[in-house]
Amino acid sequence: MQSKSPQKIVVIGGGIAGLSLGAALGDRAEVTVLEREPHLGYHASGRSAALFTETYGNRLVRGLTLASRRQIVDGGFVAHRRGALHVGWRGDDAAIDRLAGELQALVPSVRRLSAAELHALVPVIAEEATCGGVYEPDAVDVDTGKMLAACASALKAGGGIIRTGEEVREISRTANGFSVTTGTAVYPADIVVNAAGAWVDVVAGMAELAGLGFQPKRRTAFLFDPPAGADISGWPLVVDLHEQFYFKPDAGRLIGSLAEETDSEPCDAYPEDIDVAIAVDRIEQATSMRIGRPSTPWAGLRTFAPDRTPVIGFDPRLPGFFWLGGQGGYGFQVSLTLARLGSALISGGALPADLAALGVTAAALAPDRFLAMAPAP
Repeated sequence: MQSKSPQKIVVIGGGIAGLSLGAALGDRAEVTVLEREPHLGYHASGRSAALFTETYGNRLVRGLTLASRRQIVDGGFVAHRRGALHVGWRGDDAAIDRLAGELQALVPSVRRLSAAELHALVPVIAEEATCGGVYEPDAVDVDTGKMLAACASALKAGGGIIRTGEEVREISRTANGFSVTTGTAVYPADIVVNAAGAWVDVVAGMAELAGLGFQPKRRTAFLFDPPAGADISGWPLVVDLHEQFYFKPDAGRLIGSLAEETDSEPCDAYPEDIDVAIAVDRIEQATSMRIGRPSTPWAGLRTFAPDRTPVIGFDPRLPGFFWLGGQGGYGFQVSLTLARLGSALISGGALPADLAALGVTAAALAPDRFLAMAPAP
């Protein structure tokens, strides 16, 4: 009896979303990852602040995050036990108390800090300026480069292929599946995975599918030096309660950001001088730090679905077309779990038991929730 040939799966997008799913599929399919840029993780995956925090995002995102902790810790992807601190200011007492209650219900290790405790943790914030904050001690920095490399290595070890510098130009339906055309080659596929980051709706259009309403949003960051003589190694990520800015240590310096979400077209994002200047001013107003002229500003696009929840699953309008998008600012902290889920959905397996126990369902993440069930093209 002749054995059935493995499925041919073409994954469009070489960021952490596409690479992690490709690695998870490698032992059961012939996987090819196509990345338009010259190297992997060029856009959002290469520009992430990459903090793993169990208190970030809506209920479904937090469920995906909780399910990811073991993989991130056991996989050796923790760069530093960082902690995360939401800072309230004078007059924010009620809001900080409310936030503390909400987050402690999700993550028992979360603590409400007094103004004195907050100042002791981050001395550049004056005790008299704050009403205290909400502290998540178990938030960690993720080694994004290591995670990208590990997923790429696992994919190749399973027989998968990675092609960089391959921009997809056409996706055509064939008698047996799809034909994916780039500038240099044509790739046959039984399944096409759309993991194109900010370009997910653009890629869907190549397959003659209306997009789902994904919106890329620009966020700007920069580096600056800590105060002379300051030991910043124990500082957490510091986030303004009203999300007007954040800063965090990074390799002996500090990353600062306006924490903005500016609507953008899919593009190679660049920082705006005004965003950097506003962020510098806000951080200086809130702390005793004097930044002066920051260095190495950059920007990235964080792409969200309309309900700010990732989208994963087959599109009912076009059999074999699989969505993996909208990871927003949660990419590295949920990608490994989404890869497990995606592998199960593609192979027809059951929802991973740990996700079911956390209240995550495939239906809640499926593209169907945005569709009026239009007929297939």
